Amino acid sequence: MDWLEQELQSALARKEPPPGFAEEVAETVEEETPGPVRKVIAWPSRTTRGWLAAAAALVLMAGGGWGYRWHEGMVAKRQVMQAFAIAGGQLNHLHRHLKEVSQ
Repeated sequence: MDWLEQELQSALARKEPPPGFAEEVAETVEEETPGPVRKVIAWPSRTTRGWLAAAAALVLMAGGGWGYRWHEGMVAKRQVMQAFAIAGGQLNHLHRHLKEVSQ
């Protein structure tokens, strides 16, 4: 085992806390806690949850519609590129044929 592994092992080894550590932590927590602990976040009312659900559904539908339109656009792009490739191949074939005939 090299020195780095020994250093890591000694640094990460379990060590017992000093006596009275738990009491010090408990006192510190009691000093820093302001009165009774309250809820930080309350659940929204039923009406608000309904509006939030409706807004989320609207956003999902709009996003889904955009995604569908993007997909359709990509399909159309692929079809146009394939048509250009076929037309280009046919034009090259025709060009070679005309060259042979003219010679």
